[in-house]
Amino acid sequence: MKITVTLKPLLHKNHSQIAIDFPFSDSTKDYIKKFNGVTWSATNKTYYVSHSDQTLHFLFSYLQKGGYYINYSALKLIKKAPESPTSKIKPPDKLSLFKELTLDQKKLLKEYVTYLRGKRLSESTVSSYGYFILRFLHHHKNLDKTNWNTRSLESFMEEIITKEFYSISSHRQCISSFKHFTAFCELDNFDATNFARPKKSNFLPTILSKEAIIDLLQVTKNLKHRAILGLLYSGGLRIGELLNLKLNNLDIDRSQIHIQQGKGRKDRVVVMSEVIKPLLLNYIQTYRPAVYVIEGRDGGLYSASSIRNFLKQSCKLAGIHKVVTPHTLRHSYATHMLENGIDLRYIQELLGHVKPETTMIYTHVAQKNIMQIRNPLDVIVEELRLKDKGNNKVLISRNYNP
Repeated sequence: MKITVTLKPLLHKNHSQIAIDFPFSDSTKDYIKKFNGVTWSATNKTYYVSHSDQTLHFLFSYLQKGGYYINYSALKLIKKAPESPTSKIKPPDKLSLFKELTLDQKKLLKEYVTYLRGKRLSESTVSSYGYFILRFLHHHKNLDKTNWNTRSLESFMEEIITKEFYSISSHRQCISSFKHFTAFCELDNFDATNFARPKKSNFLPTILSKEAIIDLLQVTKNLKHRAILGLLYSGGLRIGELLNLKLNNLDIDRSQIHIQQGKGRKDRVVVMSEVIKPLLLNYIQTYRPAVYVIEGRDGGLYSASSIRNFLKQSCKLAGIHKVVTPHTLRHSYATHMLENGIDLRYIQELLGHVKPETTMIYTHVAQKNIMQIRNPLDVIVEELRLKDKGNNKVLISRNYNP
């Protein structure tokens, strides 16, 4: 099992720092000490580094390389001061970028998007890949296509991806978009085939307690909003799966929710909570959705941003200070099932995970009640009593010969 390193905010010497907590071992201690800028605080009894985006990024990569899990949920609570305009550039909107392209570049981008759709990639993936190529074309708008080479891709990542502090996940998407784009263009010396994607960061998910889930539902007074949160948690749904859920996907009599074409184009069935049925029926009778379970004001798909906004308000009312997203409810669903003794194989199936390794992360956050674990001595004595046909005189102070 991998060791978890916890990063926490620390105010030390009147400056914002990042405290590095870990289960003590000489090997982990030596590894942490080798990171550039690490200092020991005798006052706080912890190692720490200065708090900055760049340091945090390098520290994540360093810990990940060492094979550690990283719990940084406490850092999400910090409200950082706005960065100076020179330290982080806010990218212009898509329409402005597109308008500044040449006619040939606009045509190329549209053809690339068609090419991606021809490969049957999801619209979300097409949108993400298309955006990175839009940024690439705009970045090199004065460079003729015939002069593109591998260095053109590298300079884009150095000037845009790095300086705008894109996440590891976005960096990986960018390289994937380049692999498809260079294959599409078929130009000499313009090939991203050998570009390596950075490894994914191993972050522990944020989990709400079982009590917090109930508090969250109870403070959400709006019937529609409460039904949304109830479905997200009780079904372990991704937000996209909820938004695309249709009325005919609900089988209330059989207590099933059919998820069609979820992530990875996988269908699956999840168990519908008995508790949520009255809430769900009340919602449907009140709002009378036509096609989708959750619809917008004028019909059609509901807005994901609306869910995030009212979830934030409900968390505030419930006194939940963690950074909570719709996906946090899915993480909590999986963790609570594991704590309830459900086998990981079933959890994997209910979540729609392709690889069991994806589900295994919940073993690092599930909290078993250690006081409920029976002492082996008690088990032995009970077994011996049963073997002696209820003889209560089986004591540990005498020898027992079977």
